[in-house]
Amino acid sequence: MTSYPPPPWNLVADAHVSIWRVPARDVHPGALALAGYTTVFTAWIAYREPGQLAYHELLAAVPVRGKRTTCTITQIWVDSAVSLAGGRELWAIPKDLAALQFTDRTYTAATGDDWIATAAFTPRPGLPLALPGRFDVLQDRDGTPVRTPVGAKIRPRLAAADWTVNPGGPLGYLAGRRPFVSLALPGSELVFGA
Repeated sequence: MTSYPPPPWNLVADAHVSIWRVPARDVHPGALALAGYTTVFTAWIAYREPGQLAYHELLAAVPVRGKRTTCTITQIWVDSAVSLAGGRELWAIPKDLAALQFTDRTYTAATGDDWIATAAFTPRPGLPLALPGRFDVLQDRDGTPVRTPVGAKIRPRLAAADWTVNPGGPLGYLAGRRPFVSLALPGSELVFGA
């Protein structure tokens, strides 16, 4: 068994997020939808010191019904066995391992089977805005909902993003689409779990 920190996890992250409008039927049956479309949030995240863990991840999440802002993580890949074990066992987050390569502004993700996606982000001018926030992550463990509170202090900046998604891969429903907004979130502070 892989050892991981007890909750909550106090994390520091540099993230790049893209937000997409996608037919809800292509994504997740519980996703909140308007006129048949839902919002998909994708994020490339580099966790680093002084947070408790250092690793990389790529995730996709959709909004779902909850008492406050709530999302379900539909797909997620990490390059850390510790993060994978903790995410699955503590919060029922369906983490899988992948090869994740991050440079200053470019990102790639692949499994042993095939590539998943690549992206390049370019920051846009503008001042960051500090937005403390709280949201929940709602996952399913064998029919039982697992709700995890997350506290976040973020300073988003607008960014331009150029994605290439493997149409035959797990994020294939994003292939050929463009996000309607992208953000850079340097130095984000997260408290994951209660």
